[in-house]
Amino acid sequence: MTVAGAAGPLEGARVFLTGVTGFVGQAVLQQLLSTYPTTSVTVLVRPRGDISAQDRLEGLLRKAVFTPWRREIGREAVQAALRERVRVVEGDLGSLTALPGDIDVVLHGASTVSFDPPIDEAFRDNVSGAQALYDAVLASGADPHVVHISTAYVAGLRKGIVPEERHEHHVDWRAEAQAAFTARDSVERESRHPEVLQDLLKKARDRHGKAGPQAVAQAAEQARVKWVHRRLVDFGRSRAQSLGWPDVYTFTKALGERVAEELWADSGHRLSVVRPTIIESALHTPAPGWIDGFKVADPLIVAYGQGYLPEFPGLPDSVLDIIPVDMVVNAALAAAASPPPAGQSQYFHVGSGARNPLPFRRMFDNVLTYFTAHPMPDGKGGQVQVPAWEFPGGRQVERRLRRDERLMDLAGRALLRLPATERTRNWAVEVQRKHDGLGQLRGYADLYQSYTQTEVIYDDSRTRALHEALPEDRRRDHGFDVSEIDWERYLQEVHIPGITKLARAFSGRNRDATTRPASLPRRTDVAAVFDLQGTVLASNVVEQYLLMQKAVLPPAQWPHEVADLARSLPEYLRAERRDRGEFIRTFVRRYEGVDQVQLQALVDGELGEALRRGVIPQAVAQIKAHREAGHRTVLVTGAIDVFVRPLAPLFDEVVAAKMHCDQGTWTGYLDAPPLVDEARAAWLREYARARGLDLSGSYAYGDSQSDRVWLELVGHPQAVNPDVALYQYAKRKHWQVHSWDRPSRTRLEGLAGNLASRTHK
Repeated sequence: MTVAGAAGPLEGARVFLTGVTGFVGQAVLQQLLSTYPTTSVTVLVRPRGDISAQDRLEGLLRKAVFTPWRREIGREAVQAALRERVRVVEGDLGSLTALPGDIDVVLHGASTVSFDPPIDEAFRDNVSGAQALYDAVLASGADPHVVHISTAYVAGLRKGIVPEERHEHHVDWRAEAQAAFTARDSVERESRHPEVLQDLLKKARDRHGKAGPQAVAQAAEQARVKWVHRRLVDFGRSRAQSLGWPDVYTFTKALGERVAEELWADSGHRLSVVRPTIIESALHTPAPGWIDGFKVADPLIVAYGQGYLPEFPGLPDSVLDIIPVDMVVNAALAAAASPPPAGQSQYFHVGSGARNPLPFRRMFDNVLTYFTAHPMPDGKGGQVQVPAWEFPGGRQVERRLRRDERLMDLAGRALLRLPATERTRNWAVEVQRKHDGLGQLRGYADLYQSYTQTEVIYDDSRTRALHEALPEDRRRDHGFDVSEIDWERYLQEVHIPGITKLARAFSGRNRDATTRPASLPRRTDVAAVFDLQGTVLASNVVEQYLLMQKAVLPPAQWPHEVADLARSLPEYLRAERRDRGEFIRTFVRRYEGVDQVQLQALVDGELGEALRRGVIPQAVAQIKAHREAGHRTVLVTGAIDVFVRPLAPLFDEVVAAKMHCDQGTWTGYLDAPPLVDEARAAWLREYARARGLDLSGSYAYGDSQSDRVWLELVGHPQAVNPDVALYQYAKRKHWQVHSWDRPSRTRLEGLAGNLASRTHK
């Protein structure tokens, strides 16, 4: 079957489509199925896990882009179209099997959609993938018209008008691909150099030391993997810019064009290259505003609406070249129906900059107007007041950004050393919000300023002629006349409402995940494991020691004891920051010489009463709720067992540290290592195994970064009045966070607490 002549439809054609699960690919398939009822389509789909390619395709056809088509023809006709008009080739561009030999048109749209992937991934998707495709088409024996969907930005960094023609450069795509694929091995070796590993380990210890040595090792290895990723991203960006492209995406897309030209057109076949600019939501088809996820301009728009971008390094008079996705699809299909002579290539720029330009300042004015009238929620019950940009220029924005990044880093480190209070947690939220905003601004400035400072116009004379060659009755539904776009209407009534709806829905899901109250299903095969100090008991080991000493020391010695403890606090603080177990071992040395019988009598009397007054009321209620639900309640603490005796009736089981005793006198040493951080995690695994408990259905309550490693073992981790480090981690992981009220204290307990709070626990 041959393709119809110039500007004719693709009736009866056999089309092979790559990238069908992507944004443009979905829209192309929708248009082919709904508009060309006699056209058959073969799609390349990769299976995913246990989901076959055929099942993925059927799931794809249930997406919103196909809703108008499904409603129009009905369920039976959809199933008939799947049987009679759509074939699936299972695999991807890296593992292509034999292709059908009866293909009339190839629409190649598969590629990476990230501007800054690692260099080897960019070459795999955009260069080697194209090579594999054209080798497979050549091997099939077919002679289709190939439509290679590229990007206008393959022109690279330049100024002025870019014509619709083959770009001349002398980059050897084979040599560049080989270098890209060997880059990962080189970077992996570099990441294992002692200097790199020692730096990563130091940062991991500073951040995660309290969680234990394995947590430090895991954090260091995760940081090494991220280091490799960032390094490969830098490889790609640097190599692209050294050759005249803004990023590795446009660089590899340009080389992908060269692959198509050399392997297909230069071998005597027909090639059309379609180069869209920044593709955004639909103007008309399948529905105004349809979009599949955030595209190039959308993260900037949403981040601005959320208050994260106080300024941006863009030129107010540069052209932000946006094109609705349905115009790209229509142009690609029109090009497919109008092949060039054999052995030749033709090029089409599909953009708005030449005939209906949208200056960056006009884009900003529309975004400002929209978010002023429709502000985003600020997460605190109010609304974000968006800033007015002054466009100070890239250098000034960079200076501000560096200054603010340094300030936020200092603030973040300082917060980790402050006591855990509601105020410091609120500060942490604000610092994290500003840090995230700076990170977004940094990322967007690095990625997008080449597109918001551009001084290039993509000539679209051939694309305009292609549109005008369409029959007049097809131009409205199948045309791509960019002069019809009313930017104010499109941006404020179609595009921005659509993407902000997505953003609000996403933030709503995240908010629900962190605030939804925990349910307590009735089960007997799960546990509820509680830390003691800061979680169940408001007091800590320092307060317990002071209360004991107040009870046994003569009044004249009390000031000396308090002063001595205050002098020792810096040592305890250093130990606490390094390792919770080290702190406990260091501190319990103060108990050397304590009479065990005398202390037990105190605990059974006035000291026990003081300890019980320190129990957090919500903790008691939560423990009772777990017991009523049949859950096994367990208290696990590094505190000495004698001090836990008054609280034992609350729990089914208590596991605590024991002091070594010599003839009734404490030696100041523990009988066994304290169950903290990773030791507690190991104990919990074995405890659950021995009793047949389901950890995935269990609950755990802790308040410190040192608790993180064992909280992660259960399906329902709970952070209670957490320190700043645990609070930030819990928020990232969407754990339940509780702010439980501290009980009122006596004057003595308040004095002890003020001194003890300096140990952070």
